[in-house]
Amino acid sequence: MTASGVGTPVAERERVKVEPNPKWIRGLLDGRPVVDTRRALLVWEIPHYPAWYVPADDVADGVLEPNDRVDRSPRRGPAHRFDLVVGDHRVPDAAWHHPDSPVEALRDHVRFEFDALDAWFEEDEQVYVHPRDPYKRVDVLRSSRHVVVRVDGTVVADSVRPTVLFETTLPPRWYLPKTDVRMDLLAPSDTTSLCPYKGMAEYYDLTVDGTTHEDFAWWYRHPARESAPIAGLVAFYDEKVDLEVDGEPQERPRTPFS
Repeated sequence: MTASGVGTPVAERERVKVEPNPKWIRGLLDGRPVVDTRRALLVWEIPHYPAWYVPADDVADGVLEPNDRVDRSPRRGPAHRFDLVVGDHRVPDAAWHHPDSPVEALRDHVRFEFDALDAWFEEDEQVYVHPRDPYKRVDVLRSSRHVVVRVDGTVVADSVRPTVLFETTLPPRWYLPKTDVRMDLLAPSDTTSLCPYKGMAEYYDLTVDGTTHEDFAWWYRHPARESAPIAGLVAFYDEKVDLEVDGEPQERPRTPFS
């Protein structure tokens, strides 16, 4: 165990996982640098993805103003909140630190709300939504499996040239050429979502036999580089459709999207 607590077994630090991060991390607000560090920590406050904790010395001078708010965390200790002030722009409760944390590594570090800043960068590449988990992997593979998608008994897609996206902790996603999808049943919705691993998704509503299923399928116009092969392809929620692969019906997975 190191003196800083980095690498400390989870059980010994009340299940707060902390690891050093070798990447150059920068955060900007109104075009001005707020965070500039090569010494960030990755901290898993929740199981799904980490947060960045940055050394207080690597935060721009004078941008953090303490306020009276203190949040309680039994694992990380009291969190003293700051407003972020850059010029005339004030972001309330934008950051906090744990000066008396039972996890020693966190005591001289600051944690920012991700959305409090306009942009975050790993090296020179912008990161969206939240820091990327180094233990989460995305594999995109071309396939010749026969995929059939049905909704309420109607075939809405039938393809022998899917692209399969395997993402850690999620079921495989079958991305299909639009020419193999009943695009006449789909209508663009106004919904979009961002993923740090795949980019911005655009959604379709699906109408079958007069019933409209909102945001039932999605696609990526310009996916992130690691997911580039899914550009222009359509995917459906396996949790909500009847999926058949090589003639075998697939059980609907149970996920947060069910």
